[in-house]
Amino acid sequence: MARYLHYFAVVLLLTSAGCSIFPDIAHQPVVHNPFPQLAKVAIAPFFNLSTEPTVDGRQFALAYFNELQLIPGFEVVPIGVVEKTLETYKITLGGAEDARRLAQILGVDAVVIGAVTDFSPYYPPRCTMQVEWYAANPGFHPIPPGYGLPWGTTEEEFIPAPLVQESEFALARAQLKTQTPAYQPPAVLLPQQPEEVPSPPPHRDEKSKEGKPASHQEPIAAGPLVVVPPGKTGTTGPVLPPDWPDGRSFVPAPPALHPPVALPTNEPVMRHTKAYNGHDHEFTAALESYVFFQNDGRYGGWQSYLQRSDDFIRFCCHMHIFEMLTARGGAGETRVVWRWSHDR
Repeated sequence: MARYLHYFAVVLLLTSAGCSIFPDIAHQPVVHNPFPQLAKVAIAPFFNLSTEPTVDGRQFALAYFNELQLIPGFEVVPIGVVEKTLETYKITLGGAEDARRLAQILGVDAVVIGAVTDFSPYYPPRCTMQVEWYAANPGFHPIPPGYGLPWGTTEEEFIPAPLVQESEFALARAQLKTQTPAYQPPAVLLPQQPEEVPSPPPHRDEKSKEGKPASHQEPIAAGPLVVVPPGKTGTTGPVLPPDWPDGRSFVPAPPALHPPVALPTNEPVMRHTKAYNGHDHEFTAALESYVFFQNDGRYGGWQSYLQRSDDFIRFCCHMHIFEMLTARGGAGETRVVWRWSHDR
């Protein structure tokens, strides 16, 4: 009995001494590069497509550079080297061909092209970014959200609901591309040029080879859309087209005996667009966690990050990279961190 009273007295003494005796246990999210073929990356200065004239594209590129360089598996070319190369070779980054040319000159696997579409530095600040990664190899095709996640395994139930929704939406978009009728967009005329109204074609009663009027066209009937959930390999319904994407596209294919035949594309290998707002609860909760692991000696806590544009921009870049890689299998096991209070 005396021994238990002794233990109780020790616990009471430690508790009365304050919470600084015990460390704070926190779980830090971890992300890594899930694509070894995209290890060396260059980042170009961001474009300002917002209505805020003070946006500095170089500042955004530097913030993106600093956050991407912290992620294991990435080697990032300094921004100054990228700027010098753009100037030397007169590259304007007007399209995928320019981005690929820049990547090949720099000897990197991919070039990051970003644009700020909305920004306000005033409290509560907000920022919207659209970032595209273009591979130096034109045979690298887009990596959809949901790729590399544990579909069809026992861990599938732990995939966050927002990632499931984003993956299914990306799959549905890819499937609908195979069912969308092709059309020729009208030519855009300058305001000073009058638009020519074409005369109606003469009426003909001739019949085509199939025995139908030449002016008659069969309507395009798209069958019911069959959305195959990620991880499912079977389909039901009508015979699907050969280029129909299904859930198997989310699971990495096994190694092949020979490299596949390259099918060049101008699409970016990764694209992510997101808006961030300083009064959003999920955003501020993530910011509080981010600041907790920064060991920032400045006063003001995470709230001060919303008042300093440079810190706010860097955190937006951190979130943007984290979300893009997490949605493609880049999330790892959380790191357990023990932290003691400064009052200890």
